[in-house]
Amino acid sequence: MNAKITTFLNSGLLEKYLLGETTVSETEMVETYISKYPEVQNAYNTLQYNLEVVAKTNAVEAPASILNSVLDELDDAPVVTMKRRKNYKSWYKYSIAASVAALLFAGTSYIFYNQNKKLSQENQIVVDEIFDLRSDIEMNNKKLDNLMQQFKQLNDPETYKYIMQGNNRAKNLKTVAYINPKDKTSMIDVVSLPQLPEEQCYQIWAELQDKMVSLGILSETDRQLRQLPYTENALGLNITIEPKGGNTTASLDNSVAEIELK
Repeated sequence: MNAKITTFLNSGLLEKYLLGETTVSETEMVETYISKYPEVQNAYNTLQYNLEVVAKTNAVEAPASILNSVLDELDDAPVVTMKRRKNYKSWYKYSIAASVAALLFAGTSYIFYNQNKKLSQENQIVVDEIFDLRSDIEMNNKKLDNLMQQFKQLNDPETYKYIMQGNNRAKNLKTVAYINPKDKTSMIDVVSLPQLPEEQCYQIWAELQDKMVSLGILSETDRQLRQLPYTENALGLNITIEPKGGNTTASLDNSVAEIELK
């Protein structure tokens, strides 16, 4: 690998390009290097795979829609036409007009009361939906921060990748462990776990010089990249079948997968 390619790979432009943060000129440069140099193409493919690993369980649900309007137009009040009769006395005419006006006022007041009540209820719905939307945004921002942190850990040159495959007891078992001894971080991606009886579970252990330390239970429904406790000076990892809820001592006779660590 020549110095030009090495300088390019260390510039961080590939990561920026994958996340859509490059300028027009940077995008042209990256795409030129990808098409021209196989080493850059391989590095780009690796970054794509790692991003898919950390993003596969971080789907973000779309937020609830906000109401577009909270009040319909008021219906026009009915118009009452009174026939005029010349032989009515003026005071009688005034009393009829006053009665009609009172009825119209009462009816209009009732309409406005209902409309105001409806408006208050719909305003409260809007306030609640805005609050929920803000909560969703905060939660999604946290998920994005975690995803970016995992992505950086996977692409750290100090992070080692270990594939654990099952033996005859669990042929379809496959997990991938990512361990960074420099940053003292450890993650695992549960790819597939064969189904166990209800009274059993899978448990992962770190092997030390004179003992086995439990790192937690692996669930069939927990197929996502997640953190594991980092164990200093671990010699290897081991997955065993244990009673439901886990065990305090590793049942090595029921080991289904193991690897040695560098």
